[in-house]
Amino acid sequence: MRRTRTLTAVLTLAAGLLAGTPPVLAADSVSKDVSIAADTYTWKNARIDGGGFVPGIVFNRKEKNLAYARTDIGGAYRWQEPTKTWTPLLDSVGWDDWGHTGVVSLASDSVDPDRVYAAVGTYTNSWDPTNGAVLRSSDRGASWQKTDLPFKLGGNMPGRGMGERLAVDPNKNSVLYLGAPSGKGLWRSTDSGVTWSQVANFPNVGNYVQDPSDTSGYAGDNQGIVWVTFDESTGTSLNATKTIYVGVADKDNAVYRSTDAGATWSRLAGQPTGYLAHKGVLDTVNGYLYIAYSDKGGPYDGGKGRLWRYATATGTWADISPVAEADTYYGFSGLTVDRQKPGTVMATAYSSWWPDTQIFRSADSGGTWTKAWDYTSYPNRENRYTMDVSSSPWLTWGANPSPPEQTPKLGWMTEALEIDPFNSNRMMYGTGATIYGTENLTNWDSGSKFAIKPMVQGLEETAVNDLASPPSGAPLLSALGDIGGFRHTDLTKVPSMMFTQPNFTTTTSLDFAETNPNAVVRVGNLDSGPHIAFSTDNGANWFAGTDPSGVSGGGTVAAAADGGRFVWSPAGTGVQYTTGFGSSWSASSGIPSGAIVESDRVDPKVFYGFKSGKFYVSTDGGATFTASSATGLPSGDSVRFKALPGAKGDVWLAGGATDGAYGLWHSTDGGASFTKLPNVEQADTIGFGKAASGASYQTLYTSAKIGGVRGIFRSTDKGATWTRINDDAHQWGWTGAAITGDPRVYGRVYVATNGRGVIYGDTSDSGGGDGGDGTDPTPTPTGACAVTYKITNQWSGGFQADVQLSNTGSSAWSGWSLGWSFADGQRITQLWNADHRQSGSAVTAKNVGWNGNVAAGSSVSFGFTGNWSGTNTKPTAFKLGDQSCTVS
Repeated sequence: MRRTRTLTAVLTLAAGLLAGTPPVLAADSVSKDVSIAADTYTWKNARIDGGGFVPGIVFNRKEKNLAYARTDIGGAYRWQEPTKTWTPLLDSVGWDDWGHTGVVSLASDSVDPDRVYAAVGTYTNSWDPTNGAVLRSSDRGASWQKTDLPFKLGGNMPGRGMGERLAVDPNKNSVLYLGAPSGKGLWRSTDSGVTWSQVANFPNVGNYVQDPSDTSGYAGDNQGIVWVTFDESTGTSLNATKTIYVGVADKDNAVYRSTDAGATWSRLAGQPTGYLAHKGVLDTVNGYLYIAYSDKGGPYDGGKGRLWRYATATGTWADISPVAEADTYYGFSGLTVDRQKPGTVMATAYSSWWPDTQIFRSADSGGTWTKAWDYTSYPNRENRYTMDVSSSPWLTWGANPSPPEQTPKLGWMTEALEIDPFNSNRMMYGTGATIYGTENLTNWDSGSKFAIKPMVQGLEETAVNDLASPPSGAPLLSALGDIGGFRHTDLTKVPSMMFTQPNFTTTTSLDFAETNPNAVVRVGNLDSGPHIAFSTDNGANWFAGTDPSGVSGGGTVAAAADGGRFVWSPAGTGVQYTTGFGSSWSASSGIPSGAIVESDRVDPKVFYGFKSGKFYVSTDGGATFTASSATGLPSGDSVRFKALPGAKGDVWLAGGATDGAYGLWHSTDGGASFTKLPNVEQADTIGFGKAASGASYQTLYTSAKIGGVRGIFRSTDKGATWTRINDDAHQWGWTGAAITGDPRVYGRVYVATNGRGVIYGDTSDSGGGDGGDGTDPTPTPTGACAVTYKITNQWSGGFQADVQLSNTGSSAWSGWSLGWSFADGQRITQLWNADHRQSGSAVTAKNVGWNGNVAAGSSVSFGFTGNWSGTNTKPTAFKLGDQSCTVS
């Protein structure tokens, strides 16, 4: 259930404004202590599949199977039809313009399907330091150019489910319109999004705000111009469309029209009042503009709503609402028409939280309607659909509700609803946690059930607050916003369930006992109920603790090295400590409320704290803390610190702000003193992983600015030198919440993002450290093999392919090396899940450290993008070492 998410350190970030791609640094500006992109990493998501609000889905009207999805804070995605998955498109957004991971609108060009546009920006108030921008791509989002706007956009603001605010003229595709919030009006580009100017004669900038009394600027912002719709029948190729409809956040003046290609505008006569027009969708065959209305801006609120139909030829209005106004307790928003079956229209009751959302369908232009579910005799209901969430089993929330509520729910916050314009059987809709879809929608009309399932693989949209990688048990435990968190036993598979008993709406912190990793603790937010939970089986099962008086939120928590006691710094009251599992708590002394707490990873009696520039130490299990005499630490609270496993009193602290102390500090005396690393300009997280081969100290990881470059960095020599391990294509916006290495796999790192889920990276380095060449002898597996080579996407000059290598022999492989040749001069540009070399047409792909072992009967997969021209013939021969593989 998506709640408003803000960055924990947002107010400390520099208000940097970047245009285009990040600048290339001059060679002499790079510190001798850092190597930029010196190692090759493959990056993937720890699979959760979804986890956040999807307010928009856009199908291209010219090309089959070309679709995009936008998220409120987690970027944009393109659909991959061969694999039924989504590909992220905005991972290149960097730290300084992190707000551009919020997507307020998308537009796919129906004249030139290679072109796609995104209006980006997360908040219109001070939380986002940068203005909004329009991104434009001529290769379907593989790369982008940017035009900064003179105002902010709000991908995570109230009203974000309305739209689409951005639209391309379907006849003259160099013309685009953008509806702006905050009273900034309607904007137009006549050069394919390169430059923008305000439409000076547009008469209404909107006036609706969610909460006029809000002083933060969040709920008090004018939601502005909310959608633009072209009537393509009023234009011809290369000539601007004459009739344009625009929706405005104004309950009395919601819809405007131009009939002269935007030269003049007027309020549409006779329109209904008292509601906001969330969506406007035009059926040009029948000449109807459908409008979904709600009394609120959404995506959470909405208590009344209507559906109206406007006849474009006669100017007459008809209330086509599927239920009486008195019977609505929700607003309408999701709205779509079937382009293959004119007259078929669907809409959602987006704000019907209980017992479920509702979807309505009409086959006669809104004359009559049927529902996705109906009551038989209350509280029992009958569904027109079946739901299979086996691919994302956590969508049941582990719930067992009483009728009429069901699990999994049909949805909530269902503001995105689209029928595939080329396929009447396919529909997708967004919810607060996933994308659902069906591929037999027309069963609805025949009276049989249509099948709904998640269509979300590859779209990862969780905000990550904390991460832990224990030395045994599950390799990854996560603390997430909105859906609590997960225990990953396999990073490539969706966990069966989120953390439950209790199910926090947001988990703010978690920890495990270093010498007893079965003991795990987590804390978080919950509307009612306990704010702390414990596990004695490495996070597989949980039980609730007891809150001390005054607790209002999760805060931070620390487990003693042996799991025998815990220290908790919750919101709402002071720091507390307990022995056992939190049945009773005592107040800690000597440490202020709101301090960040951590534990020593060796001595179970030692805990640490930090607050407002002061470091605190307890040597009696958290009962009393003493302020350290250390000075020069960051004065604010944008700090993350951790104690090194296996070494008592070895503490690393990262954080700060650009207007004060900012960087990375190290203590070897339990926090009594700290030394600032001179080669780290800024740092926001710190984590530890398995030591490199021959190294005596664990590997360090940080999200930092080193050598003038922002990135994810690794050090195998105690911070003396650093290697940037990500690149400009893999930045993921803001990565300042948490980072950890894996104690069992050298080079593996887990990175917390604010909307792109948990990213993990694996190195091609064999473990020799940052000075090594990262190469291994070529493995020589024996036994039969089979290869499946699939081109999963192809566009002008580029393509994407997946390769599956199967061990069809009787013996396991401890490593593999697969070779082939391209027939048409294709060149690989990026390859993941394997290391590769290409010489001319010959390619060799070799396992990386974590996927070298392939049991008999098992397979391993990798993928890549490449360039091509002329033809793109698939390879027909593959060799595993010296032996040929069967090709399918």
